[in-house]
Amino acid sequence: MPYFEKISGERIYLSPINPDDAETYVKWLNDIEVTRWLLTTSSVISLPAEHAWIEENTQKQVNYQFAIVLRSENRLLGSIGYNSVSLLSRKATCGLFIGEAKDRNRGYGTEALGLLVDYGFKWLGLRNIDLHVDCENARAIACYKKVGFREYGRRTGVILSEGQWHDCVCMEILAENWMDSAKK
Repeated sequence: MPYFEKISGERIYLSPINPDDAETYVKWLNDIEVTRWLLTTSSVISLPAEHAWIEENTQKQVNYQFAIVLRSENRLLGSIGYNSVSLLSRKATCGLFIGEAKDRNRGYGTEALGLLVDYGFKWLGLRNIDLHVDCENARAIACYKKVGFREYGRRTGVILSEGQWHDCVCMEILAENWMDSAKK
């Protein structure tokens, strides 16, 4: 698959999403181990629906969705992006996932999130970036904390997962905190 390096990292880079990857995304977005943390397990994603989503998002003049690509193999690892952006308020909400179990716990998500945050603060002029995560997703919370996100609130019992109600942890990072940590 052809990828185009938009945001460069050490082991990975972020590329515009390639429409040819729709089938891979459909496989991942129907995998309960991936979707349980995306809070979309109850959704069934079809190939035509994924093609339509990719087409819609890649045709937008302003698009903040990226493929996470492993540099050494030029291989798709997952997806990351800003789900909502307000340039007027200088805030955004982000999300990410790594598709294959063998690629998790290797630091790729942490590196990708760091790249996305840096891009948001330095190139989009954002001031505040947030995300929402299931309180049971310890791996993701650890990743977010490594990047510099901090918890700013919780919504109690709003995530239903496998018949259990979980809290939604709200986390954020501010531009001034990111810039201070980047100077160290």
